[in-house]
Amino acid sequence: MTIRINAPSGPFRDAGIESLRAGLTRRGLLGCGAGAAGAVLLGAAGDARSQDAVQPHALAEFFQGNQVAAAALSPSGERVAVLLNIGEGGARRMVVDLIEASDPSGPRRRVPVGDFDVETLVWANERRVMLRLVIPVTGGGNTPVGRGIANRTYEILSRRMVSMDLETGEHTLMFGNERVRLRESLNLGYVVDYLADDPGHVLMAAREYSGLVALHRVNVDTGRAELVERGSQLTLDWSTINGVPVMRRDISTRGSFINIFVRPNGQGRWRRAWRQPTAQLALADFLWIGASERPGHALVAARLENEDVLSVRDLDLETLEYGPPRASRPGLDVTATLRDVRGRYMAAAYYSPRLEYDFVDASLGAHHRAMNGFFGDECNVALSDVDAAHNRFIIRASGPRDAGSWYLYDKAARHFEYLGARTLLDTRRLSPAQAVQVSTRDGATIEAYVTAPPGGRPGPVIALVHGGPESRDVLGWDRQAQVLAAQGWWVVQPQFRGSGGFGLAFASQGWKRWGDRMQEDVEDSLAHVIRERGLDESRVAIMGTSYGGYAALMGAVRRPDLYKAAISICGLGDLADSLAYDRRDDESADGFVYNYWVNRIGDPRTDAAAIAAASPRLRAAEIDCPVLLVHGVNDRIVQVHQSRQMHEALRAAGKRSDYVEVSGAGHADWEDDVEQSLMERYVALFSEVFA
Repeated sequence: MTIRINAPSGPFRDAGIESLRAGLTRRGLLGCGAGAAGAVLLGAAGDARSQDAVQPHALAEFFQGNQVAAAALSPSGERVAVLLNIGEGGARRMVVDLIEASDPSGPRRRVPVGDFDVETLVWANERRVMLRLVIPVTGGGNTPVGRGIANRTYEILSRRMVSMDLETGEHTLMFGNERVRLRESLNLGYVVDYLADDPGHVLMAAREYSGLVALHRVNVDTGRAELVERGSQLTLDWSTINGVPVMRRDISTRGSFINIFVRPNGQGRWRRAWRQPTAQLALADFLWIGASERPGHALVAARLENEDVLSVRDLDLETLEYGPPRASRPGLDVTATLRDVRGRYMAAAYYSPRLEYDFVDASLGAHHRAMNGFFGDECNVALSDVDAAHNRFIIRASGPRDAGSWYLYDKAARHFEYLGARTLLDTRRLSPAQAVQVSTRDGATIEAYVTAPPGGRPGPVIALVHGGPESRDVLGWDRQAQVLAAQGWWVVQPQFRGSGGFGLAFASQGWKRWGDRMQEDVEDSLAHVIRERGLDESRVAIMGTSYGGYAALMGAVRRPDLYKAAISICGLGDLADSLAYDRRDDESADGFVYNYWVNRIGDPRTDAAAIAAASPRLRAAEIDCPVLLVHGVNDRIVQVHQSRQMHEALRAAGKRSDYVEVSGAGHADWEDDVEQSLMERYVALFSEVFA
């Protein structure tokens, strides 16, 4: 029996398709690594395989609107809905294409959505899908300016949820009969539970007129809502088991940390089970998964005291006791989990450095390995939707040269069906990436991810440092890295000690070592890549966001001989000032947030000298290269005065510093048009210093 594949042609898809079309048996599919599929291997720069000298994409092409925004499997697994934009010339025209899963190559039925910016698509029931719309709203008012008042307006984004009848095309706005709520609430687009056992309703969180956040049961046909329960003014959301709210997340008064409360069977008082600093939510030590097979229990991922990694385990909602790990890997944290349409737990996900699963049903591992082989082991193959029979899967593939593409995989039919891609970018004109092992100066080994420019020719090098610092990069789609590589530059993303995702022991090796070890790991990664690839060590620059912005500034302080330019986006300049702010802003009775950062940066009472030495603002005179600072005015993670004061210190020291403030934005959360204009500035600066 042959395996049928419907997919587009492309540089890393063709070989896999041809291998599978060659008449592989079921055993062959499950054991295959479906060919190298055109993946470019990164050896020494002179030996890197050319990509036929193709012309890289222009910068603006990376910011074209999405083509396919989402793909989803219906609750029965019988139909697929694909949300895509068919507008041309910059126009937006959203439609939903319907596909019969039993005949995915057959004709599609198209249902128009309209000229909306649509973020998500999820099936509510077999007839209706839910769409989250993003709608620009003009805000503003009188703002103090100097000694006067100015009336300023700005654009903010509002979110609304609609259900669409796929037979008639009719749209129903959730809370549509409540005009006051619609007028006064910016976010009416959050669905807590799609209620598999009640296909006529969803659970949604929305703010009440009193200011409290409440949970509502909303009819998907009429949009009318009924109150389920009220939270507080600080409630963010709920999690449920069988439609019953059993977990709630509340943010603290000043927003410095998150409280996670639980209760058994949706009854009794809420009790705190965990708390997490807001600034570190990207790498939380507690992840909600969903229902456990054991009554009164939930599945969570948690890192308990004296444990190294985040593991999947049961949580008794009555006693708050944790069971032993169900899924755990040495040196790697669980980053996500997979559940089917019924909410049943199927797998834990890890990045090593690409996406891998530990499946409850071990036989699915062979299928996932075959899927990876189909993409030439170059993509992260995420299973985004799974039917109740665990036979049909929606797959979202993404990688350094794939911004996101969707497929339907039918296990019984042994069939891959291409559904669409996020962008129109040509993978042949994008840049390959590879993980390398770096030996540090003190004998440790760390990973770094290297993105080569198309063709792999020697050239300048940019260190692109991630935030957190207890976050991490993965070998996936990174638009900044691709834009930089398209200019002919190599991009190095070090996973320095202090990064997250590799266990607490690895992260803790960076604690109180911001000014030395963590910077040395960045420098050692650059030295390794420059040496191994034969690159130009006289043309090196550094940039990053959040902690990465700090690392760019501190790198410029430490190595004026190395870095020819530094770009700090929402970065810290003064660690003592940051700690003082955290202390003032920490409303916890036991100094939870402040102590969290003291453990990682240092204690001002005993480590004042080291903290000062690791603060770029206090050492601005030692920076020789041009610096570009960017910050969102409303940043709650890193206060905007950090960049303002860094700019003042650089100018006072007679250094070249440019500063851009993004109005109406927070922690690097601006829209694509702003990001495009900023990337143009980044490229212009690097082009100047590399000339």
